[in-house]
Amino acid sequence: MVMGPGRLSQSLLLRCRRVLAVLDAARCRGGQLSARPLSAAAGLRAPQRPPGRSEPPRAGGGGPWDGAASAGGDGEEEEEDEEEAELEELLGPSPLAVEPGVQRVVVVHPAVKWGPKKSPFTTAELQIAEAIALVDTLQTWTVLDKIIIPTKNPDKKLIFGKGNFQVLTEKIKKLPQVTAVFLNVERISSLTKKELEDAWGVKVFDRYTVVLHIFRCNARTKEAKLQIALAEIPLLRSNLKNEVSQLDQQRGGSRYIMGSGETFMEIQYRILKEKELKIRNALEKLRRKRSLLRTQRKKREFPIISVMGYTNCGKTTLIKALTGEAGIQPRDQLFATLDITAHAGYLPSRMAVIYVDTIGFLTDLPHNLVESFSATLEEVVYSDLIVHVRDITHPETILQKATVLSVLKNLNLPSHLLDSMVEVHNKVDLIERYKPTEENALAISALHGQGLEELKEEIEKKVLTATAKKILTVNVNLEGPQLSWLYKEATVQEVEVMPEEGTARVKVIIGNSAFGKYKNLFPNSKIYMP
Repeated sequence: MVMGPGRLSQSLLLRCRRVLAVLDAARCRGGQLSARPLSAAAGLRAPQRPPGRSEPPRAGGGGPWDGAASAGGDGEEEEEDEEEAELEELLGPSPLAVEPGVQRVVVVHPAVKWGPKKSPFTTAELQIAEAIALVDTLQTWTVLDKIIIPTKNPDKKLIFGKGNFQVLTEKIKKLPQVTAVFLNVERISSLTKKELEDAWGVKVFDRYTVVLHIFRCNARTKEAKLQIALAEIPLLRSNLKNEVSQLDQQRGGSRYIMGSGETFMEIQYRILKEKELKIRNALEKLRRKRSLLRTQRKKREFPIISVMGYTNCGKTTLIKALTGEAGIQPRDQLFATLDITAHAGYLPSRMAVIYVDTIGFLTDLPHNLVESFSATLEEVVYSDLIVHVRDITHPETILQKATVLSVLKNLNLPSHLLDSMVEVHNKVDLIERYKPTEENALAISALHGQGLEELKEEIEKKVLTATAKKILTVNVNLEGPQLSWLYKEATVQEVEVMPEEGTARVKVIIGNSAFGKYKNLFPNSKIYMP
């Protein structure tokens, strides 16, 4: 007897889908299958322990970062298996995924000479250099040639005027090894894409497709993969519209399907809508879990510091330098970080803080991609402080700063977060005798440790203001209740016992409200302000 698909167990289906997911991941490695690295997005790693600290914040079980405890049970396991199977289905091989293997690419940049489409803050040479950097991020892609072609209106059907389009076509066809053209525009329609591919005889990718492919290759967690799947929905809709248009011309694609009362286009749109709804629901579940972890961190009163900046500006290198966490491995490539990762560190007063590494920004990042990753970026809203890292050696550092600030403003952050932001000028070791011209900006080299102590002091000052905390030392009687009260209501940093006097000097970090209570409860206690 042949067993039908309806008889297969959930676990077998799940295994099949996982195999397909691994095969799909191989696309990003040129067809080579390898083990997928585990994500660190939800993990909080312990920093090096400073002197005087008995135990650092921990990432694992039993520490302050623990999530909600889950009870066992067959019913819950079955439900989790079903959820896992549905997630695996949503994250299955994408119809938009770029085919595996080597791509030899010609990068073409339409240079707008005048009008509203021309960017006043950059040049065509710098824009094509960033496009080449995107291609270089992909291991199996190489750039054969770069071409800058002027255009009056990049929104035209074929992007360029007739004469320039003919010149460009001849140049591309003279390169026999070329397999693809990367057209450095945000989005091209499926119709334009088809006409260009017919004219040039190779695949054509726009900026949206290339960035999405890089995201797909770098995504490690389910959340990042779900956000990529969500970003694909507009492209799938656009492609569907073009396909249905062709069907209408060929054999009446608008006809009803098998008496269902729906046309082919209506059925496909409904399937896409259902998929989008499932992805958003799955993201919402992950968001709720993250909210629970955030609540637990708040109860422990660990300040959250979001480290942000343009892609490849050195955010991860800086966090490694601030925390001493050996496991962090910065990569010199665009969009190396796609997932929120959190890392524990200490400030000069030995106050424990959490540094959050975020996705990098990019000029002209397609709007749908920004919107899809809003679930990741929303973590910034709950920060106590933002550190904005800039690669001060980059020729477009001013434009990059404007890009980051524009995205941050669109996140509807509280005004105090924007006002208190710490601006860091990184990679100053590459510029002789560099001094920041911006007021309050700090010059550092995350790689060599230059300026890090000053940065930590500035972060501490801003964090104490943002969290309404102060650092002070109090003299307590060891026979009284002061010490246990301080352990309960404040963060005890140091205890210096003086046994002959039966007292102790206790260094604490304490909030304004708890400090007021302490003075009321223990009016005779000696308090030493720093």
